[in-house]
Amino acid sequence: MRGRIAEAPRRSSAALSCGQTSSLGSVPTTAPPEPAELADAPAARAAATIAPVSSSTLMMRSRSSKDASTLTANAATNRVGGWIVVIAIAYALGAALPMLAIARGSRELVSRFRRHAQAVRVTGGVLMAVSALVIYQGWAESLQTKVPGYANWVQSAIEGNSAAQSGLDRLGGRSKQVFDTGGEQLASRVEKVPLKNYGSAPDVHEVSAWINTKPLSLPELRGKVVLVDFWTYSCINCLRTLPYLKAWDMRYRSKGLVILGVHTPEFSFEHDLGNVRSAVKRLGIRYPVALDNAYGTWRAYGNNYWPADYLVDQDGHVRDVHFGEGDYAQTESDIRLLLAAGKNEHLPKAGRDTDLTPKELRTPESYLGYLRIGNYAGSPLHTDQTAAYTFPASLTQDSFAYAGRWRVEGERIVSAADARLRLHFQARSVHLVLGGHGHVVVRLNGKLQQTVPIDGDRLYTLLTQPQAKDGVLDLQFTPGLSAYAFTFG
Repeated sequence: MRGRIAEAPRRSSAALSCGQTSSLGSVPTTAPPEPAELADAPAARAAATIAPVSSSTLMMRSRSSKDASTLTANAATNRVGGWIVVIAIAYALGAALPMLAIARGSRELVSRFRRHAQAVRVTGGVLMAVSALVIYQGWAESLQTKVPGYANWVQSAIEGNSAAQSGLDRLGGRSKQVFDTGGEQLASRVEKVPLKNYGSAPDVHEVSAWINTKPLSLPELRGKVVLVDFWTYSCINCLRTLPYLKAWDMRYRSKGLVILGVHTPEFSFEHDLGNVRSAVKRLGIRYPVALDNAYGTWRAYGNNYWPADYLVDQDGHVRDVHFGEGDYAQTESDIRLLLAAGKNEHLPKAGRDTDLTPKELRTPESYLGYLRIGNYAGSPLHTDQTAAYTFPASLTQDSFAYAGRWRVEGERIVSAADARLRLHFQARSVHLVLGGHGHVVVRLNGKLQQTVPIDGDRLYTLLTQPQAKDGVLDLQFTPGLSAYAFTFG
């Protein structure tokens, strides 16, 4: 939602997770290419199911745009086959047949109208009078609440069935849901904890390296409460959850809690063990971290978001799931419930950590490489080659443009001579994922703010304000720097 609410879904008291899709070319082809970074959507605590499910209130507009974007995304990434062609033809027929029916019916209707023109005029006048009376008396609102949305019902019946949704999810690259409680409140063997039971937690899979620990497995952690946290070190949503995770680790490790950080990369540089080791040390993370470079554990959990937390009890069952930021007090309460159920006495007092999740309206996460670029408002892109760009006369809210010479690649842009970037944003803070060595000059509304030294591949904070404001950011880059995505706080 990177979102990452993954946009999803997620993902509700706060912003969901980081990227909308994993970087193509850097993630193995077997990895799910489009986890939702629900970057600026609300966070979500799973109820009946773990996998993201569209709200019934979204219905026609959101489903149609989702399905159409699925076709577009597959075509743009050269994932075109017989199934895509069949779906494209179905959509074309769905648009053409109603128009044909209207055209044929219109000719017959005009002919009938001419034969009964006087009667139609009288009937129209009566209907206008009745309509005016209905509106004046306020009967329209009452009727609207009592008559169901038949169009929504029809579309829900067609697109909302499990077979159709499964097909769309396959095309979109989304992970298949793993856990389903059937909506029942269950009591685990760990006494009668009032938490749902989502079934056995999958073990970690295809871990390429471990940090802060020897190799671990979920079965050997039986008897412990385990919090499986999916994250990646350049995701702002993940970074904002770290203070809470580190506090729980310090508070409850000796009482039987194990926090297991599953680092599933979004960008190519996040696959590098050295980069992840440096990030873990810089961020002060002391709990175990598994490198999920092949997305094996991500797929095993059917995960789609950064960050995502799966709370596992002493018997190895998933008891709570939370996507995105926020809801920290509830997560800590659930941890304490399970620890107490394991007859762990004398728990320390619960923390009073302030929830600092941003809640203001702000610009959504913006990717700069052409595979996921959005809200770009500059001169035409020349992909995978160094070319000259110019700024437009003005930028609309949340849009950006390039100037000078840039090489626009799939997941990043690379600066050359006189490389500049302009962004019209609404936020309290502006962050940019950057790589290489050099510096970035930052100007806000034409006034110099700072020069940011770039010394490696990570997230950099370009601007922090006392409150969220509208502004135009101008950035000037030394040659050879890579820029990936903006995130906002």
